[in-house]
Amino acid sequence: METATPAQHRTPRPRADALRNRERIVAAGREMFVEFGADAPLDEIARRAGVGNATLYRNFPDRHSLQREVVCSVMDRVSEQIELMLAETGDAFETLSRFVHMSAEERIGALCPMLSEAFDQSHPELVASRERVEALVEELMERARTAGQLRTDVAVGDLMVAVSQLTRPLPGIACLNIDRFVHRHLQLFLDGLRAPARSELPGTAATMEDLRQA
Repeated sequence: METATPAQHRTPRPRADALRNRERIVAAGREMFVEFGADAPLDEIARRAGVGNATLYRNFPDRHSLQREVVCSVMDRVSEQIELMLAETGDAFETLSRFVHMSAEERIGALCPMLSEAFDQSHPELVASRERVEALVEELMERARTAGQLRTDVAVGDLMVAVSQLTRPLPGIACLNIDRFVHRHLQLFLDGLRAPARSELPGTAATMEDLRQA
């Protein structure tokens, strides 16, 4: 009886064209979810990605699996950008500001509604991506706080709530047409984060755990 070699046990690597198709589907899914919400038609996502419906379903058997991949891909891209920012040695608050404006470019606010009760919040991939970005944002804030530039009565939950709300398109307004307002209002918010604080905030600083239990 022949013994299988290690090479025979390896999982075949996806072909380059298959990987490109998957990437196109995720990119198209992000665009469609931003423009039309979590219920965007999957066949239209396939059409925009330039693939057939069979290819879409071969990669993502249901809507939630595609939504999860889109959300994780955005969070992972944000994490990679934060890591590059943390490697720099410039002004800590300016770095934090760049992250906030970058979040608007990633349409984080438009993607947040997908994380509804029907969404599997405990999926390992989602948890890993979320914990990574949360830890990195906290590191950004701690650097600004240590430098005396960030008011001490705010936490990462406060920042993420504000970013998600300020970058979420209003009903009936095309998302791609409000950038000039989004970045303007984000800058007003950032000015309010600077130390020394000009007012006392009601309540207590919000952590990410507070948000998940709300």
